[in-house]
Amino acid sequence: MVLDRGKERHSQSSRLKERRLQVQESADKFVALVGERVRKARERRGISRRVLAELSQVSLRYLAQLEGGKGNISIALLGRVSLALDHRIEWLVGADDPWSSEVVRFSEFFRTATLEQRRNVMRLLDPGDPARLREKRLCLIGLRGAGKSTLGKIMSKELSLPFLELNREIEEVSGISANEVMALYGQDGYRRLERQALERIVATTSETVLAVAGGIVAEPETFSYLLRHFHTVWLKARPEEHMQRVRKQGDLRPMKGNPKAMEELRSILTSRESLYAQAEAVLDTSGRTLKQSTKDLVDVVRKLEVI
Repeated sequence: MVLDRGKERHSQSSRLKERRLQVQESADKFVALVGERVRKARERRGISRRVLAELSQVSLRYLAQLEGGKGNISIALLGRVSLALDHRIEWLVGADDPWSSEVVRFSEFFRTATLEQRRNVMRLLDPGDPARLREKRLCLIGLRGAGKSTLGKIMSKELSLPFLELNREIEEVSGISANEVMALYGQDGYRRLERQALERIVATTSETVLAVAGGIVAEPETFSYLLRHFHTVWLKARPEEHMQRVRKQGDLRPMKGNPKAMEELRSILTSRESLYAQAEAVLDTSGRTLKQSTKDLVDVVRKLEVI
C-alpha cells in the first residue's frame, strides 16, 4: 500500500513537471511570436529600434530583448510600443497575422460598420437558421428595474408560454440562492452556472419567455449564445426610473451607504448600451404605465414574429 502511494505521488509529480514544461514552452513561443511581429511592424514603418524606443519611451534594451524573443512582456510597455507603431495591441498578440490574415481585415471592416450592416453580415455568415434556432423563445434583457420580470410574466400569459427567470434556474440547480452562488464561487463560477442553465433551457423547451440578469451581456460567449437561440428585446429606461423601481420593490441596496450609486448606475448603462443594443428590438419603458408598456411589448413581439 505504501509502495502504491509512492508510485502515485511520483506519477503526479511527473505529470506536474511535464505540464510545467508545456506551459513554459507555450509561453516561450508566445514571446517569440510577439517579438517577431514587433520587429516586422518596425521594419515596415522604416524606423530604427532606437527611434521606436524614443517614440514609445521604452528602453532600447527592452526592445532588443523583445524582438529577440527573450523579453518578459509587460502589457503596459507593449501597449506603448503598439501605439508608437500605430498598431492595435491585439495585432501583436493575436493568433492571426495582421499583415496577411483576411480575418483581421474583416474585423477592421466590421469594427467600423453600422449596426444594420453588422446584422446583415452575421445573417450571411451564421450557418444556422435563426428562425429555427430561436423558435418561440423570447428573452427580455436590460438592467434591473427595466421591468423584465413584471412584463415577462404578463407576456407569458399573453402568449400562453411558460415564464422563466434565469436566476431561479441557477438556484434550482445549485440548491442555493444566486447571491450565495456569487459569494461561494465568485463571478466566474456564477457565469459558468448561468451558461449551463441557459443551455439547459434551450435543450428542454422551444417555447418560453425568459428574464435574465442585466450582467449577462458582459460574458461574450454566453450572450452570443443567447442572441442565437432567443428572440431578444432590450427593455430600457432612464437611470432615475431604474433606481426608483428597484427601491419600490423594497431593495434599498443600490443606495445604501453609496452616495455615488446614481453616478455608477449611469456609468453601467453607458458601458452596456452597445451590448444591449444587439437585441432584435428595443422598448423604452420610461414614463410608461404598466398597461402602456405591455401593449408596446405585444406590438414589438408581433413584429418579431414570435406569435
